[in-house]
Amino acid sequence: MEIMTNHGFRKTIKYLRALFFISLIGMICMLLLFIGILAYAKILGPPPLAVPQSTLFFADDGSLIGETNNGQKRYWTRLKDISPDLVHATISIEDKNFYSHHGFDYKRIAGAVVADIQAFAKVQGASTITQQYARNLFLEHDKTWTRKLHEAFYTIRLEMNYSKKQILEGYLNTIYYGNGAYGVEAASQYYFGKRSSELSLAEASMLAGIPKGPGLYSPFASMKNAKSRQTIILQSMEKNGYITKKAAQQAALKPLTLTGEHTVKRAEVAPYFQDAVKNALKNQLNLDERTIALGGLKVYTTLNLKQQKAAEEQIHKYVANSSDIQVALVAMDPKNGYVRAMVGGRDYEKSPFNRAVQAIRQPGSTIKPLLYYAALDHGFTPSSTMRSEYTTFHFDNGQAEYTPHNFNNKYADGEITLAEALAVSDNIFAVKTHLFLGEDTLIETAKKFGLSTKMAQVPSLALGTSGVRVIEMANAYSLFANGGKKVNPTLITRVEDYNGNVIFEKKNQSERVLNAAKAFVMTHMLTGVFDPKLNAYSRVTGSTVIKDLTRPYAGKSGSTETDSWMIGYSPQLVTAVWAGYDVGKPIDVTAEKTYAKNVWAHFMEEALDGKPVKAFRPPKEGVVGLYVDPTNGKLATKDCPIRRFTYYVAGTEPTEYCTDHIKDPIGKLKEKHSTDKKNPWYKRIFPFGH
Repeated sequence: MEIMTNHGFRKTIKYLRALFFISLIGMICMLLLFIGILAYAKILGPPPLAVPQSTLFFADDGSLIGETNNGQKRYWTRLKDISPDLVHATISIEDKNFYSHHGFDYKRIAGAVVADIQAFAKVQGASTITQQYARNLFLEHDKTWTRKLHEAFYTIRLEMNYSKKQILEGYLNTIYYGNGAYGVEAASQYYFGKRSSELSLAEASMLAGIPKGPGLYSPFASMKNAKSRQTIILQSMEKNGYITKKAAQQAALKPLTLTGEHTVKRAEVAPYFQDAVKNALKNQLNLDERTIALGGLKVYTTLNLKQQKAAEEQIHKYVANSSDIQVALVAMDPKNGYVRAMVGGRDYEKSPFNRAVQAIRQPGSTIKPLLYYAALDHGFTPSSTMRSEYTTFHFDNGQAEYTPHNFNNKYADGEITLAEALAVSDNIFAVKTHLFLGEDTLIETAKKFGLSTKMAQVPSLALGTSGVRVIEMANAYSLFANGGKKVNPTLITRVEDYNGNVIFEKKNQSERVLNAAKAFVMTHMLTGVFDPKLNAYSRVTGSTVIKDLTRPYAGKSGSTETDSWMIGYSPQLVTAVWAGYDVGKPIDVTAEKTYAKNVWAHFMEEALDGKPVKAFRPPKEGVVGLYVDPTNGKLATKDCPIRRFTYYVAGTEPTEYCTDHIKDPIGKLKEKHSTDKKNPWYKRIFPFGH
C-alpha cells in the first residue's frame, strides 16, 4: 500500500485551493455578469408589447364593419374578457408553473434534457409561456444559439417589467392558432364563430391544443388528432385542479360546431366610407400609415348601417346598369355633422376613386341657396321681384358680355319673386342678384358655408360653374337645416389604441355662423321646390318627385351640361346626391338627368322610415309668417286664388296687399302687375341692357 508523502499531500491541497479560488472567482464573475444583465435589462426598461394587429372599424351601433390587416387576423382582447377555461387550459398544457417561476422553469428544463438524452433526440420542450411570448414578440423561430440567448434576455426583461397577468394576456393575444388567426380572439371567431369570452370548456380545450402544431392539431387538419390533444389537455386541467373529472369527461364527449370563416374578409360594408375614415385618421388625427394599418386601433365611426344600405339599394335601383354614369351620395346629421351614409361610386372593386370626397364637380343651381342667403343679408326678401326674360349682360370694364339661359329657354317675360325664382330655378334672377351683390360676395359666403374649393369671380358663378365637393355641399346645407350652427363633416367619434386607451374623442361644439332667422327663411323658401303653389312660368323643380315624398323637405336640384345634383334635407337628415360621368361627358339621356332626384327622394324616405315626421320649426324670435300671393309676394286677400304661408325676417315682411284679383266695376280682373311693369326696382339697380 502506497502512502501519500507529505510533499504530495501539500501539492494536492495546493491544487484544491487553486481550484477553489478559481471557482470562487468564476462564480463571482458569473454573479457580476448576472447582476450586469439584470441591471442592463432594467436600464433598457420594459420592451414594447405592441405587435402587428388589425385595426377595427365600427358603425354607430358598435357593429364591426371592417378591418385592416397584413394577412394576419389579430384582435387584442383583455385577459378578463377571455374565457377562464381557455386561460386554464393554456396554462395547464403549456406552463403549469407559470405563476411560480420567474421566466424559466429549471426543473422542467432539467427534465427535458434528461428526456432528450435518453431518446437521443429532441422530444420534449421546456419553454415557458414567457419565453414563448418573447419569441413571438421579438424573434424569428430559428434554432440557433444566438436566438436562444436573445430569447432568454427578452424573457428576463418581460419578467422584470410586466406582471404575470400582462404577460399571459400578451401571450394569448399573439400565439398562432393556424389559418391566419393570431391570438385567441381571432382564433375563437374563426373556429367557432364566437367571441373568446363565450367559449365553452369543450371549445376552449380544443383551441388550447392547436398552437403546438396548427397543421397537426387543427380540427380542420385532423379531427382525430385535435380530439386526442383535447383529451390530454382536459386531463391536465383536472390534474392541476381547474376542473373535475366529470367535467373533463363531459367536455371530451361534447360535439362541436366549427365555422372556419373569419368575421370580416374584406371591406364589404361601405368601402368608400372606410377609405374616407382611413384618410381622416391620417390627415386629421395625424396617425402614420403603419399605425393605421397594423396598430390594433378600434375606430368608432358615424356610419348608420340602415341608411348606408338604403343608399346603396336606391342607387342600384334607380341608376341603369347599362350606363357608365357614376353616382355619389353623402348623408349627414345636420345637428353634429356626423356622416351617416356615403357612396363614392357604383362599384368599389372597379373604381375605388371616392367621388363623394375627392371629385370636384360643378354644382349648378345647388349653389343658389348660398347666393340667396347673402341676398337676405343685403335686404332681399322672399317677395323681392325681378324680371325674368332673355337677357344679355354688358359690362363697362371690357369684360365679355354674358347671356345666361333658363332651362328650355323658358322665361316669365315678367316679374317673379325670389321665392318663385328659387322654386323654378330661374337663372336670370340668380345672375342679376349675383351682380347686384358683387361677384366677391358669393365667394365669401361659400367660405362661410365651409366650401374650400377655389371659385372664379365671374357672372356665371351664380349658376354653379366653379367646382365643389359633394361632402362639402352636404355640409353647407346642414347649416340651413340646423338653424345656422357650424358643423364639419365627421366620420370618427372615438379612437382607442390596442390597450383600450382613448387617443381621440370627438367634441361637439356649437358655433353660430348664420343668422338663425335668415337661415330659417331660406329653409322655408327651399320647401317651395316641392310646392306647386310656386309654379310660375314653369313647374317647380321638385315636381317630379313630389308624389314620392311623405314628409316635409327642403332642397334644391342643380344641373350643368355634365353634372346632375339633388341636395335636400329634413330636420333630421341632409343628403347630397351627384350623378355624372368621370370624364366630363355631357348627360344627354333624359333618364340620366333624373337619377340624382330619384335616388335622393327614395333614399330620404327609406332612411327616415320609422322616425317621427318633423316639420321645420321657426326660431322663437326674428321671423314673421304671413299668407301672401306667391305670384307677386304681396299680402294675400280673400280674392287671391292662391295663398301661400311664407316666412320673413321680422321687419322685412310685406305690408302691401295684393290688388291683382279685385274685380273692377265691369267684372274684369285688373291686369297682373299693371302698376309695376313700367318701372320695376331692378331697372334702377341694373342700368345695362337686355
